[in-house]
Amino acid sequence: MHGSAMAQRSHMLAITGMTCDGCSGRVANVLKATPGVVEAKISHQTNSGLVLTDETLSTLDIVAIVNGTGFAASA
Repeated sequence: MHGSAMAQRSHMLAITGMTCDGCSGRVANVLKATPGVVEAKISHQTNSGLVLTDETLSTLDIVAIVNGTGFAASA
């Protein structure tokens, strides 16, 4: 990028099916490995996630990625 910062988007998700730190860690690791994801904070205690992305990813994209890990996400 030539001097222009991309805008960041914040995505709040409800995620069901996680039962331990391993579950939330798995979801976070998959998200962090996704191009466009800046940060992912996932909690099995609150069954939620906060994902920061660049403007190339929509909330539907993030939901689909989480659903692909075997857990159920909604926005």
